Amino acid sequence: MTISKENMSAARVLVVGDVMLDRYWYGAVDRISPEAPVPVVRVTREEERNGGAANVAFNVVTLGAQASLLTVVGEDEASHKLESLVAGTGIQTYFGRDAQLKTTVKLRVIGRQQQLLRLDFENTPKSEVLASQTATFLDLLPSHQAVLFSDYGKGGLAHVSDMIARAVEAGKPILIDPKGSDYSRYQQASVITPNRVELQQVIGGWQDEPDLQAKVQNLRQQLGLQAVLLTRSEEGMTLFDAQGRMDVKAQAREVFDVTGAGDTVIATLAALVAAGMSLREALPWANRAGGLVVGKFGTATVSYEELFA
Repeated sequence: MTISKENMSAARVLVVGDVMLDRYWYGAVDRISPEAPVPVVRVTREEERNGGAANVAFNVVTLGAQASLLTVVGEDEASHKLESLVAGTGIQTYFGRDAQLKTTVKLRVIGRQQQLLRLDFENTPKSEVLASQTATFLDLLPSHQAVLFSDYGKGGLAHVSDMIARAVEAGKPILIDPKGSDYSRYQQASVITPNRVELQQVIGGWQDEPDLQAKVQNLRQQLGLQAVLLTRSEEGMTLFDAQGRMDVKAQAREVFDVTGAGDTVIATLAALVAAGMSLREALPWANRAGGLVVGKFGTATVSYEELFA
């Protein structure tokens, strides 16, 4: 089953979570510093991209669906830069501002075609700003067909349990890219999409596939989740739900950069579910989108035409 362009353009996804500004400084490395045994990078080009939940929302609109982005940022240069970047993509923005907050910036220094260093700037938002976000969430909920929580562990989803409860009451599908070792805050979600490392932090290691299945189904029932989607990079993905499990193989192709592949997968799932597909119908398409995006450099996106080509 595919989704028509018209259906896709009518689908609206509400993305809530931690945004960040991805900065890339590219340069030439011709010598080692006389001050310390480190390369000297002569910066020749700078680039800025939507990061975190902003990249997830960007993936939704690139696919041809509509996205609203609800988040908390600082009152700083990075937040204004991010807002103008996001505004240029057609995403509807709802930015709560906290003057004490440092907008998360990930600065990557690239030389000789590889990442030499990453610098992170961040702190945690205040609860009053987050409370006002919940009120905005309730206003936006009725006009969206799916809710996507993009948790990067930066503190922007402190009230996620309240928001999930309201989305459940409204009968909306809830998709979550989780963080941390406590998944109890994601109770009642439609699907969570951990990778292997993230899942191990929660259920521990597993001996084999039957052991993995037993542990995941146990977690799913404990938390009242409809499904858990385990993303397994080169092994593809496995969906665990009430019907059992569904495996999709990775799309074999040259892997150039895995940055943001998880963002693309969950954004594609959310857009397709918002457009009327079931999780099981949407899964092979989300897997295909993930396969396409790892063939591109940096946080990248996939268009409607590329996906359904």
